[in-house]
Amino acid sequence: MMKMLAGATLAGAWHPATFGQSTTRSSRAIASGPFEPTWQSLAQYRAPDWFRDAKFGIWAHWTAQCVPEQGDWYARRMYLQGDPSYQHHLKTCGHPSKSGFMEIDNLWNAGHWEPAELMKLYASAGAKYFVALANHHDNFDCYDSAHHEWNSVRIGPKKDIVGTWAKLAREKGLRFGVTNHSAHAWHWFQPAYGYDPEGDLAGVRYDAYRLRKEDGKGTWWDGLDPQDLYTGPNMVMPDGIKSIKEANDWHAQHDRKWDENPPANNPAFVERWFLRCKDLLDKYEPDLLYFDNHELPLGRAGLDIAAHFYNANLARHGGKLEAVLNSKGLAPDHVGTMVLDIERGRADRILPAAWQTDTCIGDWHYRRATFENHKYKSAATVIQMLADIVSKNGNLLLNIPLRGDGTIDEDERKILADLAAWMPVNGEAIFGTRPFSVFGEGAPDVAGSGNFNENKARPYTAQDVRFTTRGDTLYAFVLAWPDDGKIVIKTLAQGSEHHPRGIGKVEMLSSAGAAPAQFDRNAGGLAVTLPAEHRSPFVATLKISPT
Repeated sequence: MMKMLAGATLAGAWHPATFGQSTTRSSRAIASGPFEPTWQSLAQYRAPDWFRDAKFGIWAHWTAQCVPEQGDWYARRMYLQGDPSYQHHLKTCGHPSKSGFMEIDNLWNAGHWEPAELMKLYASAGAKYFVALANHHDNFDCYDSAHHEWNSVRIGPKKDIVGTWAKLAREKGLRFGVTNHSAHAWHWFQPAYGYDPEGDLAGVRYDAYRLRKEDGKGTWWDGLDPQDLYTGPNMVMPDGIKSIKEANDWHAQHDRKWDENPPANNPAFVERWFLRCKDLLDKYEPDLLYFDNHELPLGRAGLDIAAHFYNANLARHGGKLEAVLNSKGLAPDHVGTMVLDIERGRADRILPAAWQTDTCIGDWHYRRATFENHKYKSAATVIQMLADIVSKNGNLLLNIPLRGDGTIDEDERKILADLAAWMPVNGEAIFGTRPFSVFGEGAPDVAGSGNFNENKARPYTAQDVRFTTRGDTLYAFVLAWPDDGKIVIKTLAQGSEHHPRGIGKVEMLSSAGAAPAQFDRNAGGLAVTLPAEHRSPFVATLKISPT
């Protein structure tokens, strides 16, 4: 640590290892059961049928970072001089040496949050599971946290956000999940210990560097320790940096954003993270736990939580494992230990084990529209993605960002309404289905099966078809309406190895019921004329029944 802090002048003789709980690894208590905190033991895992049937979930990625309405990563970017979030904070709240992100936590009042009404919209849009953000990289717990005083019950909304979401989701018959991102906080929040390299306040350290618990006397945060929020000086920018470019280069060089190893000089952060996560699982008993990490966070602590989650879930369900653990970037020998998540991307083929895409219609945190409409994914795009993902044995978890006050905008309501119109008509081809022998046909649409490939995907055409099955029934999604209303599905040609059975009937799912479609099957494929009177503004779904 001292090498990393070379040149930095810290106020007082303090060390991050003095923060938080004094618990050691040997004192971690996890639920007993067949799962041990090893990768070999976690390989026993199998994804539950409820998840494989659910296919579509909605996520509320909602924290105080939505209050400024400036989009993603505000809590970090407001400390990077020259960044638009820094400029916004300077204009609206003041300089970050005097008014840091902890003040935004206090401003988050969720004053117009109507979670029951929102949950009704989500269920109507077809969601079979709902996922709440429990904490983000900004290290604030959105629940009644027993091990972290910087939480939404004590500060800001003064509400148990996760607990409220959980109750309402279950009342609607939805499975409930939580997402935990806070393992990154120890390095992600380090710019809060920095300073402006240029300008009138150059060299004046930001609030995280100078504030201690005793400084809060008589303030709204009386009794709280800002160092518990900001995590301590793990990678502090040294004195003497004179330009924004030099500061940005330093942060880029030292940033460990995707490093899943625990901080070597801050073991207390790891132990508190474990206690907070275990408390979250024990208190709210989620069906799904998502880590915003590659594999598992924080070394052995992540393995401990995974084993605890699986064992506790088994005990709660009488020996039947109903738990879903999501994480990204699984090594080949760790595939199957949990459900692979692909962030803002999707697979290019059928994956043998259940997987999930998590994405958003826009920014993860709410961004205000200014001179033009929000640049959201349209309902048509979401439905195309859903059909593609489900055809490849995946699920789609979609974030609908909330404003800081707990509301959604009219563009978001329109997207949810469009989904609510399409799902009852076409849902039988989505929910409870399984992949066909091939996922579909058409030119390659994404490169590889990795994170962040969705922005490189080409637009879909009428030549793009995706398949799902249910029993003897085959469904074919036509991802764009053909100009002449006719398609040829080559995969289903007469004598095809993929579908050797006869085809007795082809229908298009519509609001008026299953509408018969004219078809002819020959060596060139299955030629179908879509019923023009039932033209879909989104994806058209064919129901293909055997003779």
